[in-house]
Amino acid sequence: MDRTSAQSWLDRYVAGWRSNDAAEIGALFSDDVAYRYHPYDEPIVGRDAVVASWLGEGDEPGTFDASYAPVAVDGATVVAQGTTTYRKVPGGPVHQVYDNCFVMRFNSDGLCREFTEFYVLRPVPD
Repeated sequence: MDRTSAQSWLDRYVAGWRSNDAAEIGALFSDDVAYRYHPYDEPIVGRDAVVASWLGEGDEPGTFDASYAPVAVDGATVVAQGTTTYRKVPGGPVHQVYDNCFVMRFNSDGLCREFTEFYVLRPVPD
């Protein structure tokens, strides 16, 4: 994995989230992926389980945006950082911003086999 490949994967990750398309989401992950929404969670194991989880969470189109970029690449391990913004209604004002860090490990086919999210809600300025 290199920075260009990592950025491409992150762009497809956001596209899959936006599309809510099972095939597009599934194409990101290995069959045996271990996915954690929080570092202390037991992982969701397996591509089908991750796809079902994503589709079950189903953010309404137009209510979120995201931008992530790799900050470290070491062989098959990638650390990425970025932000996610949420609106209560499509096109409405941003009401939440999260700062994100992802730790990911990829297989030789460029599919994510481990994914752990770390995120913090940004405080609302006074």
